[in-house]
Amino acid sequence: MTQINHAGLAPDQASLAPVWRRLRSDDAQGMARAANELGARFPPPEEGYEEDEAFIYLPVSVLAREGHDVRQDHIAFALGEEVLVTLEPEGGFAPFDRALTILRRRPGIPRTAHGVMYALLQAVNSASNQILELASAALEGMNRKIRLIAEGYDEAGRELTTDDIGETMAELNDREELVSRILESQLLLARAARYLRAEVEDAELRGQIETLISDIQSIKEHAGFEHDKVRYLQQSVMTSLNVKQNQVVKVFTIITAVFLPPTLIATFYGMNFSVMPELSWEWGFTATILLTLLAALLPLWYIKRKGWLR
Repeated sequence: MTQINHAGLAPDQASLAPVWRRLRSDDAQGMARAANELGARFPPPEEGYEEDEAFIYLPVSVLAREGHDVRQDHIAFALGEEVLVTLEPEGGFAPFDRALTILRRRPGIPRTAHGVMYALLQAVNSASNQILELASAALEGMNRKIRLIAEGYDEAGRELTTDDIGETMAELNDREELVSRILESQLLLARAARYLRAEVEDAELRGQIETLISDIQSIKEHAGFEHDKVRYLQQSVMTSLNVKQNQVVKVFTIITAVFLPPTLIATFYGMNFSVMPELSWEWGFTATILLTLLAALLPLWYIKRKGWLR
């Protein structure tokens, strides 16, 4: 079990306490102390990038994974010359804990405010990459379902309905929203990394940050590819839905075409004319039935001959 020192911090984090102050959005006292002792006053996230005499404030919207669930969190960096202050959600932010592992595994990263922020951004980027891989795997798993929709039948041979197609479309919409959030997160991460690079003077750390920016960009490009894939799959499902709806309209059109001539004949015989010679014919009723049947079969024969029943 990891030991906790008297300051309430794990040993790795305790050694970073002089350069890294972790705050949570529900810790009013901690935020007040940071404001009084360091001058760190976080602006609202919607105000975006801010800067004062002591800090550069960089809000970032990121995705965090909890089991099979993914939630969107808002974190903020206050980067100073000697101190980094981070503002996490109420329940904490797991990638920040994993950043300690990065710092422990790579002793070459300076234990400064800039070095710690580099490790934090790298941990957040890795977390985004994991979520993107999960989203990509989920999309690959939907390919078979979409192929069945295109064929019109499920694996049991049951004809798929518009409700089945609608459920698949809703699932794709959820995937598109997730990938769009990853894209937004990568854009904000890239901006934070560029601001960090501008503040760093150490050549080695600048090189590492350059590599991190390239990694962020590559994940962003991957997310863009997955977003295009989702849009293509959505278009495929919508095409299948349109075909299904057109088939329903075609059936009703054929039914109308078959029954319209008999309906017209029945309308004639529903009129109150005083002279209708066929009423006195011996075979008048039979002739009328045959005429009505012929009027129904002729349109059906023509439709089948044109191939409109396929």
